[in-house]
Amino acid sequence: MTTNIYMLGMPSSGKSTLGRQLAKELNYDFVDLDRKIEVTEGKKIKEIFRLEGEEYFRKVETDQLKKIEPDSKLVIATGGGTPCFNENMDYIKESGISVFLDVSPENLEERMRSSRRNNRPMFKLENDNLLETLQETYNTRIDIYKRADIIIEGDTDASTIMWILDAQFARG
Repeated sequence: MTTNIYMLGMPSSGKSTLGRQLAKELNYDFVDLDRKIEVTEGKKIKEIFRLEGEEYFRKVETDQLKKIEPDSKLVIATGGGTPCFNENMDYIKESGISVFLDVSPENLEERMRSSRRNNRPMFKLENDNLLETLQETYNTRIDIYKRADIIIEGDTDASTIMWILDAQFARG
């Protein structure tokens, strides 16, 4: 198999962590789309949102996504909103296998609060309504996420994803 694998899901769903593990298992390279954007722009995602706005960020995100060549043996951790803007999900579906990590908003909130990383421009830990914001965002994105080739609900690991990939797609 040389097909790229795109990890989709809400922030804190495990896209980067599992993506890195999956890439290692497959002997693929790993790309974190948000990190790629930060390197290209020379700013953190949070700064891009603050200085340039979400519309600008989404344009850069789409540009960087579409620079990824199909069949490059990559596991790509997308940003949480990546598939939901600018027909990005269509590109993802055309150029690889998509894996949606479906984690409940309650578990996402718990993960965000326990990690104490407060670098997400749309989900601030000091927000008393964080769970409500996560639920609203999840509800607006779920129909797009569910277009993924593989949907994994709840917690998982790279071995389980490998098993599912093997079961659904012949590895070559």
